Amino acid sequence: MTLDQLGDDIVALAREYNRTSPFEVYRRAKDLLGIAQSLLERTQVPRQRERGYLAAGQSAAVLSAICFDLGSLPAAVSLSRTAALYGQVIEHGPLQAYAHGALAFLAFWGGRPADSVRLVRTAQQFGGLGDTARTRLFAIEGRAHAHLRDQAAAERAVRSTLDQSTGSRDDLHDGVGGEFGFPRDRVAMSNSTTYLLLGDADGAEEAADQALQLLSAKPEDQRPLLISTQAHVDLARARLLRGELDGVQAALEPAFNVPTEWRGAGTLERMAAVRVGLCRPEFHGAAEAIALGERIEEFTAAASAQRLGGTPPLAIEP
Repeated sequence: MTLDQLGDDIVALAREYNRTSPFEVYRRAKDLLGIAQSLLERTQVPRQRERGYLAAGQSAAVLSAICFDLGSLPAAVSLSRTAALYGQVIEHGPLQAYAHGALAFLAFWGGRPADSVRLVRTAQQFGGLGDTARTRLFAIEGRAHAHLRDQAAAERAVRSTLDQSTGSRDDLHDGVGGEFGFPRDRVAMSNSTTYLLLGDADGAEEAADQALQLLSAKPEDQRPLLISTQAHVDLARARLLRGELDGVQAALEPAFNVPTEWRGAGTLERMAAVRVGLCRPEFHGAAEAIALGERIEEFTAAASAQRLGGTPPLAIEP
């Protein structure tokens, strides 16, 4: 009964992740991980231990994701390693792939894109993965190659995110879904960031626009605020590459209105990249650039109290 309830609670949290206050997600995920670890200490029944390890791995994965959003990169890395270990114990391919994909993502955030490529390649080798899992890993791979300025490999990975259509599914990325899922709007947002790293303003704007269109087609209460905010900032960044200050401001306006608790690490680092871009020589002395820069600094300062840790390196380099 306890394992059944624990499993239900983890599924609910993963599916409510993008509609729940980040600190509430953090609290609940931490509690669920503690319960799962406690249950593992209390049973030696093989089937119960297998379910306990799966619950612990899923809880650790969700907790890792929210620690990243709240700005604690070291905690996120440690928890993803924990999730990978639990997945290894029970030989659960999708959980191991998700955790290694998260470690690959965290590696390029930590300034180690070559390590990111290695980790994502490991993740792609696990068995039992469905189309969603493979799409997510190709999106991460594209970002890693873009950090390495390998345009051909990055673009090849982006194309692969759009080509996974075998109809295969797995019990984590598809069965649980939510934060473990990777829907088309998230694919488009991630690909937009990849294009930004490559300096491709047109590709970035097209992908960001696609993400926002897909999100706008969803009921308002089902739109993931973290993803939509990042897509808006990516759109602004693409326009900034072309020197379109009016377009930058229009794209950023929805992001400026996001409550402080929803300004996750991905959003803050994207905003920081826009702030750096506004300091380019061609914008020197422009009143609109100065005003936008000040608003970004205020936006970031208001969010700083909502973070668990320090600021990691920029996700999008100037």
